[in-house]
Amino acid sequence: MSALNLLPVFMVGLAGSVHCIGMCGGIVGALSAASSPRPRPVVAIAVAATGARLHDGAPLRVAAYNAGRIASYMAAGALAGGLAGGAAHLLRLAGLQLAFYWMANLMLVALGLYLMDAWRGLARLEAAGNLVWRRVQPLLKPLLPMDSALKALALGGLWGWLPCGMVYSVLLTAMLSGSALQGALVMLAFGLGTLPTLLALGLVGARLRAAVRRRGVRLAGGLLVLAFGLLGLARAVNGVSLGWLDALCLTGHP
Repeated sequence: MSALNLLPVFMVGLAGSVHCIGMCGGIVGALSAASSPRPRPVVAIAVAATGARLHDGAPLRVAAYNAGRIASYMAAGALAGGLAGGAAHLLRLAGLQLAFYWMANLMLVALGLYLMDAWRGLARLEAAGNLVWRRVQPLLKPLLPMDSALKALALGGLWGWLPCGMVYSVLLTAMLSGSALQGALVMLAFGLGTLPTLLALGLVGARLRAAVRRRGVRLAGGLLVLAFGLLGLARAVNGVSLGWLDALCLTGHP
């Protein structure tokens, strides 16, 4: 998979990072004010207000948290790409690959509509994923308060498994990559796309959070992701080639 093929994945992460404000915004903001001597409840951390004054070491903690989060994305991508690629190689299930291709692009369409607040179906998927997250959540307690880069790194690694419709959408693309390495690269590109917003959020705070929650920003991000999904579906119809636009499809046609 070339860097050009990974660019659309990066763009989806960048455009969809407005969704990350709700999912990860509280935890990133809390990293900026992690000087409290008493551990805060996990739920309180998840909804912590951003914009607190930066304390010594906050930029390092924010960077460590995001490094852990992206590492967990890459692990999930490697797992998805390796398992799906191995199954396809052994069973030669071309029809299954085609089904995953359609699912991946339909998920992008759903994600675009979700970001635009036009359809909330992915919220139900995230709610179902909470069953898994409840088993992971107790592991966060020893990491609070987040007063060191090492704790932030570990917390980011766990937080990357938080149920998220956007991550699920891109994981389907990682499944189609054909190998564990390519799946990890897909999720790395996605994670790097989300990085600018979350880094800025951890260092700037509430002003950025308010800006990216504006309807116009969410609409623009949703439209971009929706366009990627529709482009992939158009390419899937009768296997038609879109010329140079093929490079903008997140998944190669099986």
